[in-house]
Amino acid sequence: MSATTAALPSPPALLHAPVIDWFAEHARDLPWRRPEAGAWGVMVSEFMLQQTPVSRVLPVYEQWLARWPHPAGLAAEPPGEAVRAWGRLGYPRRALRLHAAATAITERHGGEVPRDHAKLLALPGVGEYTAAAVASFAYGQRHAVLDTNVRRVFARAVSGAQYPPNATTAAERRLARALLPEEESVAARWAAATMELGALVCTARTPSCARCPIAASCVWRAAGSPAHDGPPRRGQTYAGTDRQVRGKLLAVLRDAEGPVPQAALDAVWDEPVQRARALDGLVADGLVEPLDDGLYRLPH
Repeated sequence: MSATTAALPSPPALLHAPVIDWFAEHARDLPWRRPEAGAWGVMVSEFMLQQTPVSRVLPVYEQWLARWPHPAGLAAEPPGEAVRAWGRLGYPRRALRLHAAATAITERHGGEVPRDHAKLLALPGVGEYTAAAVASFAYGQRHAVLDTNVRRVFARAVSGAQYPPNATTAAERRLARALLPEEESVAARWAAATMELGALVCTARTPSCARCPIAASCVWRAAGSPAHDGPPRRGQTYAGTDRQVRGKLLAVLRDAEGPVPQAALDAVWDEPVQRARALDGLVADGLVEPLDDGLYRLPH
């Protein structure tokens, strides 16, 4: 059964209480969930957590918020400092986007992360998911928050599929909206709870169905946990890729106090064509700035 044809539980509220009660007992104590994190802390966490596990994000997040507790502080720095502080989280364009968002928040909203979903969505680097997540987790609003974990929970519990489609579909968005509790505060709790359930119990490879609060009503489990029969799922290869080369080049620039010569970059990867392609890509993405005399630096 696909998300398009999935029959909703009758009523959907039958799922809400068990999942939210489970979350109250089992939610991890994460810094961006604490009241003192504020909307800026939530936004920073959402940028960092995209395609990156919590264990890698935690130390960088703490250092980032200690240095830039408010958007204006980050906006006052060159974008290269955001790339430097991003460290080895990967996908460093997220650092540039977060810097651009902080600049816009400072210039347009007096340094306060906006509450309005449309204004969040208008910030550079903020897409549908991030706007919904910040509005929900920071401001307790009613939005469908669809990350990979939530999509997997809904695919199994409601649609009867082992995995959701590779890319979020309109059918998934309709399903998520249909499952939202009516009350804003409950909807925000539901969004966080389903995300945590996917992260801790309904995991991609080895779901712990015996610990799942909605196992008895899970369509996928009732069907005998059928194997995925859709398009092959994308792998996360890294070794030998341009991504790895880009990471090595950026590491040299992050560790340097000033501009570095071409020779210092050449030393990190033996294959010249791939190295040049990776460096050109970093320049094109605005992550590296070429200077005269063959020198390179993080963007100013």
